[in-house]
Amino acid sequence: MGMSSPVTEAEMATVKTSSNGVWQGDDPLHFAFPLLILQALLILLLSRLLALLLRPLRQPKVIAEIVAGILLGPSALGRNKAYLRALFPPWSAPVLESVASLGLLFFLFLVGLELDLRSVRRSGRRAFAIAAAGISLPFACGVGVAFVLRGELPGAARAGYAPFLVFMGVALSITAFPVLARILAELKLLTTPIGETALAAAAFNDVAAWVLLALAVAISGSGDHRSPIVSLWVLLSGAAFVTIWMVFVKPAMAWVARRSDGQGGGEVWVAATLAGVLASGLATDMIGIHAIFGAFVFGLTVPKEGEFAGRVTERVEDLVSELLLPLYFASSGLKTDVATIRGGGAWGMLALVIGTACAGKIVGTFAVAMACGMSAREALVLGVVMNTKGLVELIVLNIGRERKVLDEETFAILVLMALVTTFITTPTVMAIYKPARNAGRRRLHHRKLHGPSAPSSPSAAATAGAKELRVLACIHGGHDVPALINLIETIRGHTQPRRLVKLYILRMVELTERTSSILMARAARRNGVPFLRPRRGGGDQVDVAFDTYAQLGHVHVRPMTAVSALHTIHDDVAAVAEDKRVSLVVLPFHKRHPGHGHGDDLGPEWRAVNRRILREAPCSVAVLVDRGFGGGEQVSSEQVAHGVCVVFFGGPDDREALELAGRMAEHPGVQVTVVRFVDGKEGSEEHAEVTLRPSNTKNADKSYTFSTAIVDTHKEKELDEAAVAEFRQRMGAMVRYEERVVVGNVIEEVVSIGKSREYGLVVVGKGRLPSAMVAELAVRAAEHPELGPIGDALASAGHGVTSSVLVVQQHDMSNADELPVSIVVDGHAHDDGELGGNKDMAEP
Repeated sequence: MGMSSPVTEAEMATVKTSSNGVWQGDDPLHFAFPLLILQALLILLLSRLLALLLRPLRQPKVIAEIVAGILLGPSALGRNKAYLRALFPPWSAPVLESVASLGLLFFLFLVGLELDLRSVRRSGRRAFAIAAAGISLPFACGVGVAFVLRGELPGAARAGYAPFLVFMGVALSITAFPVLARILAELKLLTTPIGETALAAAAFNDVAAWVLLALAVAISGSGDHRSPIVSLWVLLSGAAFVTIWMVFVKPAMAWVARRSDGQGGGEVWVAATLAGVLASGLATDMIGIHAIFGAFVFGLTVPKEGEFAGRVTERVEDLVSELLLPLYFASSGLKTDVATIRGGGAWGMLALVIGTACAGKIVGTFAVAMACGMSAREALVLGVVMNTKGLVELIVLNIGRERKVLDEETFAILVLMALVTTFITTPTVMAIYKPARNAGRRRLHHRKLHGPSAPSSPSAAATAGAKELRVLACIHGGHDVPALINLIETIRGHTQPRRLVKLYILRMVELTERTSSILMARAARRNGVPFLRPRRGGGDQVDVAFDTYAQLGHVHVRPMTAVSALHTIHDDVAAVAEDKRVSLVVLPFHKRHPGHGHGDDLGPEWRAVNRRILREAPCSVAVLVDRGFGGGEQVSSEQVAHGVCVVFFGGPDDREALELAGRMAEHPGVQVTVVRFVDGKEGSEEHAEVTLRPSNTKNADKSYTFSTAIVDTHKEKELDEAAVAEFRQRMGAMVRYEERVVVGNVIEEVVSIGKSREYGLVVVGKGRLPSAMVAELAVRAAEHPELGPIGDALASAGHGVTSSVLVVQQHDMSNADELPVSIVVDGHAHDDGELGGNKDMAEP
């Protein structure tokens, strides 16, 4: 029993779609639609759970989906026949597979859409030779293994000779292009010669594999129609289909894309394209190949330039990749019964198939890559990534199963081979090939805004104002743009004559398994990573906003995009900052505040990204907590009118904030106020000597961290005094300056500034080398420890602060190492709980 059992026409005729409900005596599990919903729920929940567990191993989702199917099927839970009859009865298989096959149809369309035939044509002889070797040797090995399997496994011998040989050859020689692109992008190999060669070779491999599979399907036939003449007609009709689609449909789709991009009405053209996918699938199914070939070829006809391909992808990919495709791969697992691999001989065949598949692909690719002049390590990596089987392999095996070419035992052996070869790819590549991380690179240019503590020459600070200001602003999307443009306009200072500003915009995009993500990552191949976004007709709202600002504000703007896994995207930010020699990186806070109060949270992953950028950046960094800065919309230079308050306690970060304030004060529409806090207890009997000591018991994710550098307190105070004196002399009446003597609650005083509605922006230093007043706050309960005690208090949604906040960290390699601390008061160590009653530590 189980899903693999054949279902008669009479049985299917008795199946009804929906039930009348349990109250009327119907069992929903005996009806097609409720059972389909339950099956889909089970598959999605289990595959998501497995994907979560496999994430640390960097495994593609397809692994989790296949394993979920195997666990739900006859190999594991399905050993209980009552469970199998209730949840996966034989009559439900055609329903589940039909729904899943619709997803497969559109997935193959997306694969065709992702595959750029021009990249295959322009890839050169090297990629062509590597792809040819990567197909021919494994194909030959597959044919050889087929002979052995036919001798050892009774089921294999029952299949037609020629179809079985071709199917085995294709099964061992295929490379899963989508999985390969994902792995290369995550490992940041797309821009390397290995990545370029692998993608081009995999694209050629994909096309060749589909042609071979079409051949295998054509000669496999079914029923009594096994005559060579029928197979020949199928092949000729398939070739005619491809020719007609490439000659006539491709120009038609180019016209559709132009109309959609130029004249709007995109929904009509997207609907027409989706109808084209279905029509193409129907055509190839009628020919006798398989519906997926039609969808794949139709995907190749859609032009890759412009926005149309991206728009179609966005409409299709979520439903396909998140719902329908998991059903397809899980149904593959449901048909896989590991128990059919019986005896030592069969398990020996599994080991032979896995060994031959890996050896054929890796040795073939390695030998030709070496002959083409690649190093041994790079050639080996290329062989390993080309050995990725993944989802394309499963499609091949399922077609073989449908056509009765593969029996249950051979099918199970090949499914396990696909799982193993895909599973080992990422860990093996990471073990062999470790490209140098930015963090380990020797950096020659460490940049900041404030001069006195910088390692540059004394003249550098004096001329900094005259030179162009280079800023790298990171964004997640359009919602970050207005506040960012208003901030840059504020920082630039002079409007007459205009100070030269170079603004680099880096849109940070998480690399996922979505086709649109891979398409964006592949664009990096032509532009470098992170890559410059090409100007398109119309453009999106982000490009339009920055184009407008560049023209009206006379600012040089360069938009770029970094597509990376979240745990490595900080490398891209650091690389751009280093390459473009920027002085300041501006980051959006991971929480969005719609005005004030609680807003949208991008989650702990993006918070971790900000923390890594703060740690790794080769220049100063500012984190912007936006609460509608500048009124929440982009304004011109003449319309800028807001107050900025700089809170100064002392230390390198506060001095950097002061330098930034000096630039802002030069803008005619900006009124800058500097509030310097002075410790009212200093010199009195109440004054206690406060020092910080590294704590090994505290969690850096939940506690404030401070620099481990040894500090000369007296020298720091001298630097603070000199910075303030120089600032006041330079700015004169352009800036309001006040000193506040604080005896009580420091946090309450600072928060009152943010709540006053007098200032649109409050600028504070992070305080890694804190003054005595900030040091006393080290034991406060931290909500956002990466912002430092003062920045955290102002960013917290619970304090009623209405101003936007800019938290500044000065770049200084000597202060780079940070640790959580305990405070030592008059020689006695204190922890969080011990100072709970201290009025200075109290919340406002």
